[in-house]
Amino acid sequence: MTMPLNRRRFLRGVGGSMLALPWLASTSQAATAKAVQQRMAIFYVPIGVVRRGFFPGEQNGKIPVGNMGTLMKSLDKQDPNFQQRLLTDLTPTMKPLESLKSKVNLITGMDRTFQQGTDVHAQCASCYLSSAKPYTIEGTAWPLDRTLDHLVADKVGTDTPFRTLEFSCNSHRDNKESIYFDNISWYGTGHLAPSIRDPRKMYRRLFSTHDSQQLRDVTDLVLEDANSLKKQLGYDDRHKFAEYFDSIRAIELQMDRLETMKGELSKVDLEEPPEAYLPRGEYIRLMGDLMVAALQTGLTNVATFMVGPERWDTPFMFESLFDKPRSHHGMSHNQSKMIDDLLKVDEFHMQQFAYLAGKMDSIIEEDGTTLLDNTLLTYGSGLGDGSTHQYNDLPIVVAGGGSKVRTGQHINMPEGTPLANLWLTQAQMMGLEIDEFADSNGTIDAIRA
Repeated sequence: MTMPLNRRRFLRGVGGSMLALPWLASTSQAATAKAVQQRMAIFYVPIGVVRRGFFPGEQNGKIPVGNMGTLMKSLDKQDPNFQQRLLTDLTPTMKPLESLKSKVNLITGMDRTFQQGTDVHAQCASCYLSSAKPYTIEGTAWPLDRTLDHLVADKVGTDTPFRTLEFSCNSHRDNKESIYFDNISWYGTGHLAPSIRDPRKMYRRLFSTHDSQQLRDVTDLVLEDANSLKKQLGYDDRHKFAEYFDSIRAIELQMDRLETMKGELSKVDLEEPPEAYLPRGEYIRLMGDLMVAALQTGLTNVATFMVGPERWDTPFMFESLFDKPRSHHGMSHNQSKMIDDLLKVDEFHMQQFAYLAGKMDSIIEEDGTTLLDNTLLTYGSGLGDGSTHQYNDLPIVVAGGGSKVRTGQHINMPEGTPLANLWLTQAQMMGLEIDEFADSNGTIDAIRA
C-alpha cells in the first residue's frame, strides 16, 4: 500500500530543493487544491527603442538626427487602418520572442502622462507606473503618485514576506543623475521604494537568515522604546503614535512570515552570486533569476525590474556586442551613425526579457499551469524614441496572464490612449476594484480573454 506523501515532509526530505524544481503531481496527494496566486512583474527598458526595429510597418521610417529636444512625437505613424491583428511575423527587435509569441501581446499607440517644465527622462522613469494627471500633485514638479506596483501590492502583498521587490541592473557606482532617473517604484509622491542593484545583497535579503535576525533585533528594540514612550503621551499625540506603532508591528508581522519560510528557502537551489564583476548579460539574467525565484517561492507577488537608468551617460560594457563600453543614451542621440549598434542593444534587452519569460514558462505550478501563465509580465519603456524624447506611442509587450488574457496579438490603440488604461486593466486582473485610476478613460478590452 502506498502511503500519501505529505508535501511539507517531501520538501524537508529533499532539503528544500523542491522549491527550485517543477511541481510534481505526486507531492500533492495530501494537499488541498487551491487557486494559484496571480503575480505581476514590470520589466523596464530605458531610453526607448529604435522604432524601425521594433514597430511593425516602420522598418523604412525616418531616422532621427541628433538630439531632437522637445519634439516629443513620432516622426512616422503606424498604419492607422488596423486596430488588432495576429502577431505573426516579428520585427527584428522582437525576434527573441519567436518561441513565445503565442503567449505575448504587442501593444502600440499608448501615451505616458507628461508635465511640462521638467526633464523628460526623469519623468519617463519615475512616472512610468504612476499616470497621475499633470499639475494635480502638489509639492512636486513631476506627475508622480503612488505607483501601480504598490497599489496592486495593497491587494495581493499583505500575506507575503515582501509586499514588493524592486530590482535594478544599474551596476554603475557613480551618481550621474538624481533618483528620479533610476527608479520606477514609489510609495507615493517623494517617497521612493529603493531598488537593489547588487545581486549578493538581493540574494541575502531573500534567502539569508542573518539579515532578518538583525532586523528582528532592531524591531524589538523599537517596539520596546515605543511602549515606554506611550505612557508619556497626551491624548492628541496618541493617534499619531498608534499609526507609528502599527507600522512597526507590520514590519514584525512581515518578519514572522519571512522566518516561517526561511527554513525551507535556506537551501533553495540557487547559489549566492559571486562578488566579482559579471558581464552585462550575465548580470541582468542573474538578477532576473533572483526575481523569478522570489515570485515562484511566494516571497513576493509583485516585482519591478529596471534594466538600466535613464540618461546616465556612463557607458556599459556590452560584452557580447561591442569591444569597448558604450553609452546607451549617447547612441540614442547619434542614430544616423550608430543605428545598427543601437538596434543590437534593443535586441539584447529583448533577449533578456525573453529569457525571463521563457524561464517562467518552464516552471510548472500546482494546477498544471506555468508561472508565466500566472504572471502579468510587462516589457516597456517610458519613451517611444530616445532622440525625439516622445512620450507617445510607447513600446509595450505583455507576456503571460494565462486564461485571463487573449494573447498572440498586435493591438494598436487609438492615438492618444493613456498608458493608464493598461495599468487599470492589469490592476483589475489582479483583483483590485478601482473606480478611477489617474487619467484613464477606459480599459483595454482587447487583452481580456
